[in-house]
Amino acid sequence: MTASPDTAPLIRFRSVSKTFRRRPVLDSVDLDFATGDRVALVGSNGAGKTTLIRCLLGEYVHAGTVAIGGRDPRRHRREVLRAVGFVPQLPPPLKMPVGELVRFAAKVSGSRPQAMLDVAAALGLEVDQILRQPFVKLSGGQKQKLLIGIALGRDCDVLVMDEPAANLDPESRKVFFDLLADRANRSAMLISSHRLDEVAALVNRVVELDRGRVVLDDHVADAVDMASRLDCTVTLSRVEPAFAKVLADWGFADVGGGRAWQGQVAGPDRLRFLGVLSRYAGVLAGVTMADAAHADAPRRALP
Repeated sequence: MTASPDTAPLIRFRSVSKTFRRRPVLDSVDLDFATGDRVALVGSNGAGKTTLIRCLLGEYVHAGTVAIGGRDPRRHRREVLRAVGFVPQLPPPLKMPVGELVRFAAKVSGSRPQAMLDVAAALGLEVDQILRQPFVKLSGGQKQKLLIGIALGRDCDVLVMDEPAANLDPESRKVFFDLLADRANRSAMLISSHRLDEVAALVNRVVELDRGRVVLDDHVADAVDMASRLDCTVTLSRVEPAFAKVLADWGFADVGGGRAWQGQVAGPDRLRFLGVLSRYAGVLAGVTMADAAHADAPRRALP
């Protein structure tokens, strides 16, 4: 889909092709993205999603043209990187201390290091305890929270995220969705995933790649408020310790001797939560989900 004639797209791909060892990975991709687009970039492994992102970030030489705000990501790398927040799927194997990494990222993007640390702290990362630790020594969840903090702790026009919430616990995911909701109308978001149900509630547009070609480009309804909450009650036919641990990990409280549990689920996480429940269908006696009573109240202040 293309932008209207009187509005220049924020991101533009034109006839973008890329090959590796003579094998085509992207094949004449044409796409436009505008401010306010929240795009699910989906497709199976090898469909070309990560390659398209790498071209957008200026990391690959390719045929065709890519532009962010009218600038070529390779020729205007510094300006483009200041405008883009990026959360990779695989954290880079950086040996530098966390504090040094944050200061470097802040300098490159013209941002405040403390703003990045504040976002990471809001996600549950104990930043004061890891500032001197090498980034590579952090756990998967710690790395993910820090990388999200670095990406969202800057005032950027474009957010590019590759499986961004994969290593986040449910409470951290709630904060992450709140952060995205605060930016929904002032940036373009490109969220890559191999599973649409993981990101469906976050987006208003779906682009599917298959063998390097765009096979679907469709706008979808904004059905879910990213900052919404659902009050949930789960009842079991019998006490099940393994399931009890899962519910406790989601922040649910035991209100019935191990057979009744209550808690809250972030609106965008409802499909993920129902998928977890389906694994224990044999002990489920009932599930209720309703919009939280305070959903319309002001959200917590976020960095």
